[in-house]
Amino acid sequence: MHFPNIRPRRLRNSKNIRDMIAETSLSISDFIYPIFIKEGIEKKIEVASMPNIYQFPIEEAKNEAKEAFDLGIKSFILFGVPEKKDEMGSQAYDENGIIAQAIYEIKSYLPDAVIIADACLCEYTSHGHCGILDKNGKLLNDPTLELLKKEAFVYAKMGADIIAPSGMMDGMVKAIRESLDENGFYDVAIMSYAVKYSSAFYGPFRDAAESAPAFGDRKSYQMDFRNSKEAIKECMLDIEEGADYLMVKPALSYLDVIKRVKDEFYYMPLAAYNVSGEYSMVKAAAKMGWIDETAMMIETLTSIKRAGADIIITYFAKDIAKILGDSHEKNTYL
Repeated sequence: MHFPNIRPRRLRNSKNIRDMIAETSLSISDFIYPIFIKEGIEKKIEVASMPNIYQFPIEEAKNEAKEAFDLGIKSFILFGVPEKKDEMGSQAYDENGIIAQAIYEIKSYLPDAVIIADACLCEYTSHGHCGILDKNGKLLNDPTLELLKKEAFVYAKMGADIIAPSGMMDGMVKAIRESLDENGFYDVAIMSYAVKYSSAFYGPFRDAAESAPAFGDRKSYQMDFRNSKEAIKECMLDIEEGADYLMVKPALSYLDVIKRVKDEFYYMPLAAYNVSGEYSMVKAAAKMGWIDETAMMIETLTSIKRAGADIIITYFAKDIAKILGDSHEKNTYL
């Protein structure tokens, strides 16, 4: 085809024209803010590999959530760091455990907040793996499902609005849905980490959650980063099992997967996790003076949404909320 009168630059002549036809925009409601709650501390502790991200005691976590809530962030995903760990990860499903108590306290303090409870065992097991191990160190899928059912029940009982299973166990969504329904929690939703890759981008998170495996790796249960067709199968299985939301994790190196999942399952809300390594790389480069941190943050988050994500879990949530709430600063970068 030949279009002699088409000049695309006419549509880029001024900021107001660009804004008028922009295909993708960010909203504060797009973002979920992760918060780490640690047992046995009195004051927040900054995560060395994640500038401006902290492990909080429960009282300070409540204040952190309130500050974010007042900026317009209404959704939070909580990760617990227990004082004691064991082979069964028993603190994960203890009503008196750190994360169960944090869910209850934050939900009581901010009843209109959406509280998402990450449901996994890696932060709670002494070996750092996401479930029960046999004597040879192999992760046992079905016995682990029984513990995830207990964990989901406790989190729902303590006030969680959404359970987010992240361990990549086969059948985890079905098991959790059964547990919730059997106990009358029909309205508690499941946000499945349906597509979670075994990734080098998780390093700083493992510092924050103190969840690095004591030996081996998680490649036998998390996805191979060389595969994208497999993502469709994982999503399809989780939808059939009762997932209410899907998730792709990480985000930046998997924009093609986000697009593929959204194209295939366009009717499902899709979250993408802008993970710790992606956050820390931007922070490190900005500290060196190599990049404009704010411009890079906005471009990064916009690219994730442009790929198809409806929801973005990000450690930048407070920073981007401040910008979106300040139209002058927003206009400086867009």
